[in-house]
Order: sequence, then C-alpha cells, then structure tokens
Amino acid sequence: MKTLAFDSAVIGGGAAGMAAALKLSEEGFSAVLIDREACLGGILNQCIHPGFGMHRFGEDLTGPEYAGRDIGMLTETKVKALTGTTVTDIRDLAGEKELVCYSAAEGVVFVRARTVVLAMGCRERNRGNIRISGTRPAGVFTAGFAQRLVNIEGLVPGRNVVILGSGDIGLIMARRMHWIGCRVLAVIEIQPYPSGLTRNIVQCLNDYDIPLYLSHLITGISGKNRIESVTVTPLKEGLPDESGSFVLPCDTLLLSVGLIPENELTKKAGAVLDSGTGGPLVDSRLMTTIPGIFACGNVLHVHDLVDYASDEAGRAGTAAARYM
Repeated sequence: MKTLAFDSAVIGGGAAGMAAALKLSEEGFSAVLIDREACLGGILNQCIHPGFGMHRFGEDLTGPEYAGRDIGMLTETKVKALTGTTVTDIRDLAGEKELVCYSAAEGVVFVRARTVVLAMGCRERNRGNIRISGTRPAGVFTAGFAQRLVNIEGLVPGRNVVILGSGDIGLIMARRMHWIGCRVLAVIEIQPYPSGLTRNIVQCLNDYDIPLYLSHLITGISGKNRIESVTVTPLKEGLPDESGSFVLPCDTLLLSVGLIPENELTKKAGAVLDSGTGGPLVDSRLMTTIPGIFACGNVLHVHDLVDYASDEAGRAGTAAARYM
C-alpha cells in the first residue's frame, strides 16, 4: 500500500475529468486524474463518428480526436494520471479527503487531497430498468456496450438487429450496424416523435431505408439460448393496442433507452442527490453538500453535447481551486 498527496483529486478520466484537471493545473494546483480504464478519454474513445468539438474547438471532430486534444494538453502539465485504477470510497479526514483506490499494477493506493472533483460520467439504462417481459436469452445489449464491442473490441454482436429507442446513440448504432454488414430491421420509439437530432434521423435511418416506428414499444422478447424475436406493439392514446402487435424475427436487440448519472460513489461519500437529475445536489459553485467535493459533467446531469460537459468541468475546476 502507498499514499499519494495532491491538492485536488479528479475521479473520472473522460471529457469532464480531463477539463477539470486542466483547469486545476492552470490555476497552479497539483492534481491527480483517476480512471478505471487503461487510458484516458472515457466514452469518447468508442465514439468514432464526427459531431464533437464545434463549440469548444470550432472543428467537427470524432470522439477520439476530441479526447486527443485534451490528452495532448494534459501532457504539457504536471497532472498525474492514475489509469486502470478504481476508487471505491471517499473518506473525510481532518481538513482533507482520502480516496481508497485499487489498481492491478499498484494494489491498494490511498490518495489524499484537499478537494475532490467527481466526473464519473453516466451509465445506460438496461432491460431491468424498463421491464420488458419475456425470456432472458443472450443477444440483448445496451447500445453503448454494442458500440464498444464493434469500435473497440472489433466484434460483431449479431446479424439481424432491432433497436429500441431513437436517441442519438441508438440512431448512430443503427447506421454503424448497417455499415458492418448487419441487417437493421427497425428502430422502435415509444414517443410520437424521434428523440435524436434531425441530422441523425436523416443520415442514420433515412439514408439507409431503416424503418422507424413511432408510438410503438417492445412488449416481449422470445428465445431460449439466443434471442429469436421481439413483439412490437403500437400505442393508441398512450396505451398498448395489442390488436396491432407484430413480431420481428431477430438475433440481436440493442437498447438505447436513456442514461443515468453514475453516482454510487457519490452516495457512499454521503452527498445528497437531486431527485430530478439523479446527480448530486450542488450549489452555484458546483460544490456538493459535502464541503470540498465538486461535481461536473454527466455525473451531475446528462449533457446533450460533450462540449458543454467540458465547459462545466472547467468551471468546477476553477471553483475547486478557489475553495483551496
């Protein structure tokens, strides 16, 4: 076991965490950036499509390109990156915080800091969150996990795909699955309007003749070892109309049904959560109900654009610096 000491510890090495660490360094404070993945960048590393950076950099970048800009700037600072490291607890010591971390390379590591910035991002809602009935076969993935399988691991999750949810990640994955040779049978959306950007509707669905069923939901999943089909039911005046139900044979179902701020560590630290956003309750300085602990990015509330998450994280970094 070893103990490290810094002015500030930033938990999460995605866009928000990197922006907060950069601002802390700019303000003249020592900072450590802790992330459980093997490299910095967070979810950006698997988002190989363009659409990032227009507000912050004035350029249309892919996710890895956007992350690369921040990583490049970090290499010009004294910010220490602890990758492959998971934070399991935040303890309140007299005048400072102690983070309990675990790393395959270092074992148990204690990090002491005067302030902490939470930037752990968010996670996807899964089948259990939306309660689809039926059997529990293989072949049901969240869209973001399928994106990682394809873009990072080089794996194909299935061949005949149905996507539930028309948010941007669902639309982007519809196009991505088509590009790698899969047959995308339909995108199913419970709302009477699509959730994603108009440009993604056009570029990801219309350009490839992928059907979009609005005011529909999936009411059943069938299959023994592998998913074999889903039952799709239209909504009439907000209620399922089973007389119009139909079956789509498929071997893969991707769920794009929303994001939840990743706040298990926040709760364990004792911070109060906002019932509206699911993130920690913060004041105008982005400080949580625990003095010295700040929050930013998708752990605070889910952002539409990564540029906005970075901007907010910069403000959190400034606030943490002024607190010290």
